[in-house]
Amino acid sequence: MSPDHPPGLDLDRLGALLARERPGLVNGPLSGRLIEGGRSNLTYAVSDGTAKWVVRRPPLGHVLATAHDMRREHRVISALHSTPVPVPRTVLLCEDEEVLGAPFYVMEFVEGTPYRTAGQLAPLGPERTRQAVLGLVDTLVDLHAVDPDEVGLAGFGRPEGFLDRQLRRWGKQLDASRNRDLAGIDALHAALGRELPRSPAPAVVHGDYRLDNVLIASADGGTDSIRAVLDWEMSTLGDPLTDLGLLVMYGMPLGMPDSPVSTTAEAPGHPSPAELIERYAARSGRDVCAVSWYTAFAWFKLAVILEGIHYRYTLGQTVGPGFDRIGDLVPVFIEHGLTTLREGLRKG
Repeated sequence: MSPDHPPGLDLDRLGALLARERPGLVNGPLSGRLIEGGRSNLTYAVSDGTAKWVVRRPPLGHVLATAHDMRREHRVISALHSTPVPVPRTVLLCEDEEVLGAPFYVMEFVEGTPYRTAGQLAPLGPERTRQAVLGLVDTLVDLHAVDPDEVGLAGFGRPEGFLDRQLRRWGKQLDASRNRDLAGIDALHAALGRELPRSPAPAVVHGDYRLDNVLIASADGGTDSIRAVLDWEMSTLGDPLTDLGLLVMYGMPLGMPDSPVSTTAEAPGHPSPAELIERYAARSGRDVCAVSWYTAFAWFKLAVILEGIHYRYTLGQTVGPGFDRIGDLVPVFIEHGLTTLREGLRKG
């Protein structure tokens, strides 16, 4: 298919659906392109030449509908639109697989940049980088302050036993990807289980909260702000400190400049993990004394995810630049997890 007609996006059928369900919205033939950098779900930018929208659908050939639940994503984004959490306005949810071959939803297109590496942040300079990352913390506090019942998200998840289920889930994921010895990973998993903290009151949890899952743009005065939080496929009701732990993990330098998985932590001006934690604690009022556990759990979860990618690579099921080096990263993540759990987070 041509770049304007990417696989998985039948623009004629989409246009007909929008004309029927949202008359007057589209004013011309549609064109579309796949937005690079998406995770498991596919994201397209669609335009009629004047206005733009975004279409989000499961990957081609998906099998497990529960793993790519468009209804859940659409529900949480729609619910949060009335809150201080910046999210795109939803346009339409379509569960009729005859249109695009899978359920999908349409939302407004939001201008902004997802900063994925320290190199991409560098042109902002230290002060703008610092403010952008601190804004990420403030938005997380806003998210965790949302009352799920008030916005129609009661029953969106099962908060009871959340951490235990998460730990068991990622342990099963690890077992499904085992084809080599990984020193320390079972010790890390066991230690996390022994030291399971008591969760605070449940909140809406994003599940993959980090800088490259938000869009940042500059206002007229040059102030950078978060315009939209994206990629809600892992959202649920659960322990809010899991989001903080993941954000802190991504705020720690890997010390591997050529790594195929990068953090933004080495960008000049990037706040330290201690600053991120203190800002969250001060603004949310939550007790963060167990944040080392949550950060170690984030290292473990990412180690399992990377090992799964490495496993698929060894089977010839994943191709592309950088995948041949993913396996070397897994021991690094394991060691960071063990060190964090054993020594806590260093100040700085």
